[in-house]
Amino acid sequence: MKAEIITIGDEILIGQIIDTNSAFIAKQLNKIGIDVYQITSIQDEKDHILKSLEAASKRVDIVIVTGGLGPTKDDITKHTFCEYFNDEMVLDKKVLSHIEDIFEKYVDTPILEANKSQAFIPSKAITLFNEYGTAPGMWFEVQDVVYVSMPGVPYEMKSILTGQVLPRLQDRFHTPYIIHKTVLTYGLGESAIAERIEDWENTLPKFIKLAYLPSLGRVRLRLSARGEDEQVLKDALQDAVTTLNEIIGDIIKGYEDELTLEERIAKLFTDKNFSLATAESCTGGRLASKFTEIPGASAYFKGSIVSYATSAKNDVLKIPEEVIQKYSVVSAEITEAMANRVQKMFHADFAIATTGNAGPTKGDSDAEIGTVFIAIADPKKTKVFEFNFGKHRERVTQKAVNKALELVYSAILKN
Repeated sequence: MKAEIITIGDEILIGQIIDTNSAFIAKQLNKIGIDVYQITSIQDEKDHILKSLEAASKRVDIVIVTGGLGPTKDDITKHTFCEYFNDEMVLDKKVLSHIEDIFEKYVDTPILEANKSQAFIPSKAITLFNEYGTAPGMWFEVQDVVYVSMPGVPYEMKSILTGQVLPRLQDRFHTPYIIHKTVLTYGLGESAIAERIEDWENTLPKFIKLAYLPSLGRVRLRLSARGEDEQVLKDALQDAVTTLNEIIGDIIKGYEDELTLEERIAKLFTDKNFSLATAESCTGGRLASKFTEIPGASAYFKGSIVSYATSAKNDVLKIPEEVIQKYSVVSAEITEAMANRVQKMFHADFAIATTGNAGPTKGDSDAEIGTVFIAIADPKKTKVFEFNFGKHRERVTQKAVNKALELVYSAILKN
């Protein structure tokens, strides 16, 4: 069973917004055994929409469209569907009542005819009620192809998709089970991992596929199993992962559908009643952001100093000017001093410090671009690690963040 996702909106095509809807829809479809054959982004233009619907209907069994369902003149999706199916608009009184209720309770301005017009939908469509907005979704079935149209507002789309579209698709189509297990590894590159697990990979059952998903400083290994018996797939995946742990358990830090590495670190700090602070230079606060994004971070995360400029290391962290002059800002000595100072300032059990040259110029240091020092201070000692993460600024920064997470995770496991 194949699906195509079509996102409508000039704002996507000019890069004004990122199309997160397609990623969410694709992931949800895959969970119920539906393959996404193609994802297309198109203009808010009638002929473009008509041609895209026609082309998709020849390729796939399910066409899912998001966007273009608002009350303004540039929202033409509903009228274009009407033309595509040679249909006419009819009033859905339930939708109209819902729109009027929203305006009465939550909107200060009077309801306009343009808002009321959203209650009109093509007569051949099944209305997909939008609990959180004024634009309903629509479901069509024509010549064995299902067409679904949903609003582009992400939280509205997600509610309609998970609450109505997915259950309907499961009732309408018989699909196989597709189960994924993604292993998170840190500290070793893709080719090195492939060499270590080659024999294991060669013995995987034919219904299990392995994909390498490398990013900066970590590699995800995605195992995908497809078949008719869900329990058989789950058991086979678990056996494969158990064996994989025996081979590369030293670099496995968790699983994507469970806790992220940041969440695992947060749980360890909370469970052990330890606290953490960070002093960041080259990572510019990204480490602190990783921790504070997690609910309940205040239970263990004390705070952060982003001492980006050399003067901040002296003025805020109180590292003596003569020490900075002697060793340079990008050095093991300064990174260790940063970790020790922030640990003391926040009365934290652990501290992480980062300094480095992310480029494109060397700044206040003679260290090569890509050089990064990371210090981990625990209750007993401070250890400094030196790396070179290449020359691209984003690569250097992100690899430094991932490596720091890996190092502090290993450190807290030992305490």
